[in-house]
Amino acid sequence: MADSTSNPGPLARAWRWLRQPSKLSLLSLMTIGIVLGILLWGGFHTVVEATNREEFCIGCHEMRNNVYKEYSENTIHYTNRTGVRATCPDCHVPKEWGPKMLRKIQASRELYGKLVGTVDTPEKFEAKRLQLARREWARMKANDSLECRNCHSHESMAKTVQKPRAQKSHEMALKDKETCIVCHKGIAHHKPKGMTEED
Repeated sequence: MADSTSNPGPLARAWRWLRQPSKLSLLSLMTIGIVLGILLWGGFHTVVEATNREEFCIGCHEMRNNVYKEYSENTIHYTNRTGVRATCPDCHVPKEWGPKMLRKIQASRELYGKLVGTVDTPEKFEAKRLQLARREWARMKANDSLECRNCHSHESMAKTVQKPRAQKSHEMALKDKETCIVCHKGIAHHKPKGMTEED
């Protein structure tokens, strides 16, 4: 058996070399730190952006066969007269960095559900659908429907081409400082069974 001190591994050799004061100047250490920082930040940013694509969202059959199927079959956010499509991240992930990171942390709960199989069949998904929807509605209400407002704003609405009921509802929402999700549940996905008057 070889003596580990006479033939250290590559990490031990690198550490020993780095500890020698005459080997690295302050400028070298700063350069190494900057390069490592750029690599780590670039890697982190790449992962965040990769998980912010619709292909990633529907990579699980739970999403692809349930909510994505509903969204892609007959909703205004998927097919419309202008050809502008809102994708999963457009509605479920804020664009601003801080809220986006918070949403990514919250989404880890969804990964846990995937791993333990709490929604891995259509029956299980439907059984939890109202609970999942309520959680998402509460999140959107708490952030004043930030994702909706990335594309829609009261100021830019052409109220004169809206139906009278929509005009009145939007005026009341603006006056009462209501947020989009209060009235627009079910705009991209089926409403869950068992909704109450509170919902």
